[in-house]
Amino acid sequence: MGIAGLIGACSGEKAQFRGVDITGIGATQANDAQNAPNFARDLGLTDHNGQVRPIQDFAGKVVIVFFGYTQCPDVCPTSLQELAQAKQLLGRDGERMQGIFVTVDPERDTPEVLKAYMANFDPGFLALRGTPEQLAQVARDFKIYYKKAEGKTPTSYTMDHSAGSYMYDPAGHLRIYHRYGSGAQALAADAKILLGKAG
Repeated sequence: MGIAGLIGACSGEKAQFRGVDITGIGATQANDAQNAPNFARDLGLTDHNGQVRPIQDFAGKVVIVFFGYTQCPDVCPTSLQELAQAKQLLGRDGERMQGIFVTVDPERDTPEVLKAYMANFDPGFLALRGTPEQLAQVARDFKIYYKKAEGKTPTSYTMDHSAGSYMYDPAGHLRIYHRYGSGAQALAADAKILLGKAG
């Protein structure tokens, strides 16, 4: 039985998430991969340590994926700070939450830059990057938007991008979408449900 079934069996009713429950949206069959959505099924990009990271690498953990870039002035640092706070709110179970930051600016966000950036929030969080072609494919799969906004110089551009977070359960199934600004308490509350620790 999957984690979704365990949650339902324990509570007797559907879990009440703080974020948007997207379990099964667009699934082609009722039994399709535990009724997981037919988008955002994997990552497959390289982390800042040079290792390709499929979602299966994080089995047993709640995984939260956020897209952004290191020179983002407000949205990205705010979101990553909320992730770090959510991990702290989980206490010991924080070790079972994995933050993933996917850069939409691989041109400037080198592995070295990404590693240093993630250390500002939580050394256990990972940053992923890919080629422009790989990024475009992942963006389509996750249904996110990003676009370069030219600056006064060739290197002073900014990136417009979607700002929500995607939460996967410990079995690697996409379950919840959190809008930007949902807050650490909401992230931690939903992570506890997915970890079977709510109550």
